[in-house]
Amino acid sequence: MINIAIVEDEVIAANYLKRLLELEGYKIAGLFRDAKSVIDAVQDGGIDLILMDIVLQGYMLGSEAAIKIYEIEPSIAIIFLTAYGEQEMIDSAVRSRALSYLLKPYRDSEILAALQLATARLDRSHPNQTDTIELIEHYSFSKSTQMLYQNNKEVPLGPKALKLIRLLCEHKNRTIEIDEIIQSLYGDEDSVSTQTLRSLIHRIRENTTHNLIQNVSRFGYKIGTK
Repeated sequence: MINIAIVEDEVIAANYLKRLLELEGYKIAGLFRDAKSVIDAVQDGGIDLILMDIVLQGYMLGSEAAIKIYEIEPSIAIIFLTAYGEQEMIDSAVRSRALSYLLKPYRDSEILAALQLATARLDRSHPNQTDTIELIEHYSFSKSTQMLYQNNKEVPLGPKALKLIRLLCEHKNRTIEIDEIIQSLYGDEDSVSTQTLRSLIHRIRENTTHNLIQNVSRFGYKIGTK
């Protein structure tokens, strides 16, 4: 389920949106009245979509906040809600790369339709969360796509590297012996040595982080989980 932040300095309007979306089964990550507070929340993580007024309390417009938010987390979807329909305001929303723009007073059906479109977009850009194995440093492995991700972005790795990560993830709660790993990855190839495995792990660490695949007292390796 996606987490939605509502950024609206009119309390009545913010609470109405919250009730409407909760009745439709959406999860509300928080209500915010200014740009700085929602930017801080995005840095903490856990927000997928933002409904945001363009004119907010404080010194920063919502369109300016959107640019900063996308620098922190490019995969977030932002929908602007505003009473201002001037071309200059629309242009600022376009420059900020917002997903859509709704003019107040909007109908409930318009909000819900915009959220359905945004949710479909997020579903296409995120790996299936029901079969995702969460790893350290915001890495995750999806069993359905057989790919490694960091912050929901695919990490480019070769098939042998992904096969090793999949093997370790399938047994994430235990250390796998070196010989068992070599047998699983390479079968009965006579030319394969321990050094071959070490070279593979070295390449993976160069493209990810040293702690993703962890040595266990020269006995074997395990995957780094949360």
